[in-house]
Amino acid sequence: MFTLSVSGLNEQIKGLLETSFTQVFVEGELSRITFHNSGHIYFTLKDSSSVISCVMFRGNASKLKFRLEEGMKVVLNAALTLYKPRGSYQLNCFSIEPSGQGALALAYEQLKQKLSAQGYFSSEIKKQLPKFPSRIALITSATGAALQDMLRVANSRYKNIEIDIYDVLVQGDSASGAIVNAVQLADTRAYDILVLGRGGGSIEDLWAFNEERVADVIFHAKTPIISAVGHEIDWVISDFVADVRAATPSAAMEICLPDVNELYQYIDSLSTQIEQLFKQKIHTKSQELEHLRNSFVQHSVEKKLQAREDEIQQLKENFFGAISFNIKGYERELQSLKQQLPQAIDRQLHFAEEQLLGVEKTLQLNNPKYKTKTGFAQLSKNSKVIDIDSLEVDSEFNLQSDTVFIKAKVIHKEHI
Repeated sequence: MFTLSVSGLNEQIKGLLETSFTQVFVEGELSRITFHNSGHIYFTLKDSSSVISCVMFRGNASKLKFRLEEGMKVVLNAALTLYKPRGSYQLNCFSIEPSGQGALALAYEQLKQKLSAQGYFSSEIKKQLPKFPSRIALITSATGAALQDMLRVANSRYKNIEIDIYDVLVQGDSASGAIVNAVQLADTRAYDILVLGRGGGSIEDLWAFNEERVADVIFHAKTPIISAVGHEIDWVISDFVADVRAATPSAAMEICLPDVNELYQYIDSLSTQIEQLFKQKIHTKSQELEHLRNSFVQHSVEKKLQAREDEIQQLKENFFGAISFNIKGYERELQSLKQQLPQAIDRQLHFAEEQLLGVEKTLQLNNPKYKTKTGFAQLSKNSKVIDIDSLEVDSEFNLQSDTVFIKAKVIHKEHI
């Protein structure tokens, strides 16, 4: 009986597998992905009922345009091999494509999401373009039509500028490295603006501007950068990271360079504004000067003396006016008094006459000779008529009638 060693059996199996399955296309779902330090990628491909181990060695892994992620459905182009030390077979992957989606499209979306999360697209960090640049650098292909378009626009808009051209590859595997080196070099040379430009093309043609290292060098550059890649409908990663995105290379020059004709109009406008400003200033200063002159006149010694003289004259006029007014008032009052005096005298005389008549009547009524004579006499003491109640015992008094005057003395007094 012929026997085989384990190694011998694995060797025969290895030869059989690797000669029978030199290229297979297998679709499945990625699982248990490991990115080794060596650059190799180890993972499992599975479907609903089976799994198979896979490896993608560094040389092929470096060509991947997108990052493998857990659960991603892919199509592998691979060869079946046997790993003899463990006796296990696996797929040695040459290339991997997303199932139902292009690799470049997926890589584009993955990188866009990654850089966005890292803040590469934030508007707060975008640098402002200078209004009047004096030196710019064009990083593009020296033989491309895009360069000629940019130079043509620059020549027609603003000739007073220094333009340096950095000739780089703008497509192919080496393009991204060339672009990175050019940006790093130009960023050290004190340019006002850097312009990354190229004409339109397919996603593969424009892919250099979707590379992460190009995004990194744009993000870390100190000089403002305009990304002008492809046509208006083309969007690449550099457009999102750059400080300004231009729809075309020509549009980039229109953005960063002022239009000389617009400048002429602007200068004319400034000239008109300055002229109007000077006129306004002169008018304002003239008014201020006139105000100061009037103020000086108003506060001069002569003006103050004149004001005092006018004040004194006014006081005089007011004084004499007041005196005249008072005199006229007194005259009117005097005239009225003159008219009223005879009437007042007549009233006073009439009143005195009436009082005198009243006194005479009172006197006549009090005169003893006009009083009832029988049983009545007037009591008086010291020439004054008195009441009988005022007399005391031993008081002397007078009794008087119409014809008799008697001196008497109180001998006895009794109230009844």
